[in-house]
Amino acid sequence: MSKRLDKYRKLPVFQKSEEILELANIIAETLKEDEKREHLAAEILTNAMLIQVKIAGAEGGGLYSLKMQNAVLIKLAAHDMLNAVIFAAMVEINEEDYAELMREKVEEFRLAFIDWIRGFDKSYDIPDNWAIRFDSSTPEQEKLEDLMFDQDKFFHDFDDDELDGNEDDEDADS
Repeated sequence: MSKRLDKYRKLPVFQKSEEILELANIIAETLKEDEKREHLAAEILTNAMLIQVKIAGAEGGGLYSLKMQNAVLIKLAAHDMLNAVIFAAMVEINEEDYAELMREKVEEFRLAFIDWIRGFDKSYDIPDNWAIRFDSSTPEQEKLEDLMFDQDKFFHDFDDDELDGNEDDEDADS
């Protein structure tokens, strides 16, 4: 794999996610005894892997809003994974209590995550038409909204005759 594509693997946030995935694998192995436990194991592993995928995705894209979209999904995956581990501990379906260890790993990850997202370039962005990042009450947002694609403006100059190629026929009839 090229160095450019592998750059995200050197990030502290990704390295912390690897620690989480290692622990998730250990926890999942202890849960693979019956169907109920396998479902929980799959949820833990899926979310641990999703964290890594979304870090790579955020690093692969440049736009701030796309990076933040991935960041939100990472946060949700971390919470879902931790909740599944805590649930397993609460109902005592794993041999060892991994909840506290996972809490510690997630906290370490959270601190690296915060440092990572603070490094995102907020100036490199475009409106995403969902108004999540942009405040529509600011002059800056109004300028950005002017740049957004407006379907009505775009198709305003077209009519059915122009699209059918009959524009010249109408001029000839006049």
